[in-house]
Amino acid sequence: MSELNKISTDGNIFGIALNYKCLYEKIQAQFNEKPYVNEPKKPVLFIKTPNTRNQSGNPVVKQKDDILQAGPALGIVIGKSTSRVSENDALAHVAGFVTVNELSLPEDSYYRPAIKAKCQDGFCVLGTPVAADAVTDLNNLTLRVYVNGELKQEGTTANWIRTPAQIIEEISEYMPLNEGDIILTGTPDGRVDVQAGDEVRVEIDQLGSVTNTIQEEGN
Repeated sequence: MSELNKISTDGNIFGIALNYKCLYEKIQAQFNEKPYVNEPKKPVLFIKTPNTRNQSGNPVVKQKDDILQAGPALGIVIGKSTSRVSENDALAHVAGFVTVNELSLPEDSYYRPAIKAKCQDGFCVLGTPVAADAVTDLNNLTLRVYVNGELKQEGTTANWIRTPAQIIEEISEYMPLNEGDIILTGTPDGRVDVQAGDEVRVEIDQLGSVTNTIQEEGN
């Protein structure tokens, strides 16, 4: 599938938390404390509801007293519906990949659904998907966040805990994935706080960038 207009991104948007080793290792000890006393065995999922959809060039609106953080994420775009697919066959169900700014308020727990933090209007900026067969070295791409032209965060998919194929296998074991669904593969450690008036650009090697200006509600 090489034509961009054939890649649907109209499905559900799911995200994987803690999928970068640098971030996971930073908070790993917390999982062994009460009340959980155990580390997650499966991917920690969250959702981005339809109201979060946004695109490059549009404003992102934050509430006055909220701390808003940018989050560079590589999105997997499902091209063929699947259920219980193996890791070896998983990428055959992928139409493409997309740059995403997965905006969020700070999270205080990875064991509670982060609805308030993740699901506010415009908090998921989607770029233009790139066909899967046009992306090389998927597990070694650099993600960057620029604020007002200054590099503020940099990470690499080489730091993934689970690859896209592994993520698809594990999720499809208990939940069907459909054409147009997007799975966000996590954000690296070091989320960047952004303020009203900031121009924020997220870019990923080979996948392009998205740029938005932050506005404050009521202004």
